[in-house]
Amino acid sequence: VAIPFNEQDLSALVHFAATQKYSLIPRTAGTSLAGQVVGNGIVVDFSVHFNQIMEVNVTEKWVRLQPGVIRDDLNRYLRPLQLQFGPETSTANRAMIGGMVGNNSCGLHSISWGTTRDHLMEVRGFLSDGSPVVFRAYSIEEVEKICGEKTLEGHIYRTLIGLLSHPDHQQTIQTRFPKPSIKRRNTGYAIDRLLQHQPFSKNGPLFNLCPLIAGSEGTLCCITEVKLALMDLPPAHNVLVCGHFQSLRKCMEANTIAMQHRPEASELVDKLILDFTHGHPLYARYRFFIEGDPEAVLMVEFFGETYAQAMDRAEALIADWRSKEMGYAHPVLHGSDIAKAWELRKGGLGLLRNMPGDAQPVNLIEDCAVDVQDLPDYTDDIAALLERHGLQASYYAHAGAGELHIEPIINLKTAKGQAQFRAVLTETVELLKKYGGSLSGEHGDGRLRGDNTDGIGLVR
Repeated sequence: VAIPFNEQDLSALVHFAATQKYSLIPRTAGTSLAGQVVGNGIVVDFSVHFNQIMEVNVTEKWVRLQPGVIRDDLNRYLRPLQLQFGPETSTANRAMIGGMVGNNSCGLHSISWGTTRDHLMEVRGFLSDGSPVVFRAYSIEEVEKICGEKTLEGHIYRTLIGLLSHPDHQQTIQTRFPKPSIKRRNTGYAIDRLLQHQPFSKNGPLFNLCPLIAGSEGTLCCITEVKLALMDLPPAHNVLVCGHFQSLRKCMEANTIAMQHRPEASELVDKLILDFTHGHPLYARYRFFIEGDPEAVLMVEFFGETYAQAMDRAEALIADWRSKEMGYAHPVLHGSDIAKAWELRKGGLGLLRNMPGDAQPVNLIEDCAVDVQDLPDYTDDIAALLERHGLQASYYAHAGAGELHIEPIINLKTAKGQAQFRAVLTETVELLKKYGGSLSGEHGDGRLRGDNTDGIGLVR
């Protein structure tokens, strides 16, 4: 483990690693769920000394800061300025900006606030040969100048421009990458985003490699500083519609209707998780809004400049649902009750991890994303797949973004469970191809979605 004190330390470390043929693993808080910050090499801890907020431009709404700044600390700093950095992971009180860039983190309100990639304007750091680099928006003339330089940076730009200029490559990217309508896409490198920039898209933004850096999991450069676009604080008033449904299919169909009303969030909690809250010392108190015994609850949030505006949006959705006979109960929460309901949703992962016995929910297909319109059919296909393997699973989280955390309950201590693990993943990948989906929506590839050679499908 190395803990660089400043950029000079980091430059020396990169040169040393290049000379000695070591890999470097940039790390901040390490809250990711796919094993991004463990591996063979030198773990470079940016959390200790690279943790300064350097500059805020209120007029242009951006901030320049180091990778070790905690997301919630940043927003506390920005709040008096009536600004915020939108993406919010469930670990936002400890997750750091460097990791959020590396993982292209998003969060509960990503359908309206976007992902980290959407806000990343500029990156400063070091390339693998120890040379400093700045990635930002460049004009075509500036790109041509960089391409002419006999440096690693010049080689990178020449190679990328050459690859992306080839018609066959463009066609492959356009047909084989996830659908552009899927906003949560963290599988592999986001080279498809680069085709949206000039010179490949005449009316697109200036060429910028920041979308490629976001989600690259620390593999392309060591980041020392980032510039992030900020947004205004959300309106002061919000309400939460909690639709109750007798089947997951109906819930996902209702989600497509909800998205037509442009909510700020739309989140699923299924019966398996709700059942764990019965008698729980904390979460039992947060069940106050649950009516009957639903198979699924869809929590849809609306903001408004006034309470009346927020309620008008909520009532319009409820009326739409009722006209289509969707759901049997639609309670609306406001004030402090909203935070309690969100805690019930956020508690899903922890509740599942407390299951007794050797069969446990596994991080396997928990991060797949499809187009929202495909969710009803996709979840039906997943349910049928799991039934063929005799498995139960939980379904929860980001329905509005087309990404559900689906966690099959498997005993990985047995040969049968290990075989089920590989089979479920293999068959799910084929489903994702069918729907033009993404194997990872937000957690990234890491080591989890890699493979080894002993036939288990697990990575040590």
